[in-house]
Amino acid sequence: MPVHHRVSLVRDLDPVTLYRLLQLRVDVFVVEQRAAYAELDGRDVEPDARLAWVEDDGGEILATLRILREGPDGGERRIGRVATRASARGHGHAATLMRRAVDDCEGLPIHLDAQAHLEAWYARFGFVRSGPDFVEDEIPHLPMTRPAV
Repeated sequence: MPVHHRVSLVRDLDPVTLYRLLQLRVDVFVVEQRAAYAELDGRDVEPDARLAWVEDDGGEILATLRILREGPDGGERRIGRVATRASARGHGHAATLMRRAVDDCEGLPIHLDAQAHLEAWYARFGFVRSGPDFVEDEIPHLPMTRPAV
C-alpha cells in the first residue's frame, strides 16, 4: 500500500490529525512501553514545533517524530518522540522520517535522547553519544548529538 510523508507545524494541523499523531505516541510510549509519564509535555505547543509522519492511503498514522527549536538562541534542533505503530515496524518508516528530519535541520546541531538499545540505530544518521546514560521512566536512555554539518 502506498504511503505518504507529511510534515507540518503543530499549530497548522487539523484537530483530527493532531489527535491521531498524539494517540500513536501514547500507544507506543505510555501503553506499549508501560511508561506512565506526561507524554504531552507542553513542547508541542511551542510556536515552531513541527510534527512529521507517515500515513497510508487510508489515513492511518504509521510513524511520527517531532522537531523542536533548542538552545539559548534557538539555533539548534531537537528530534524526539520517534514512534512507529507496532504493525508498521520493519518497513523503514522511522528511518525515512529521520533522514528527512536531519536534512531539514541541515547546518544546525541536532540533539535527542535515545533509548539506550537504539544507540546504533541513531548513529546511522550521524548521532554520537554526548553525555552519560540516564534512566527515564525505568528505561535506560542516553543523550546524543549530531554536530552541525
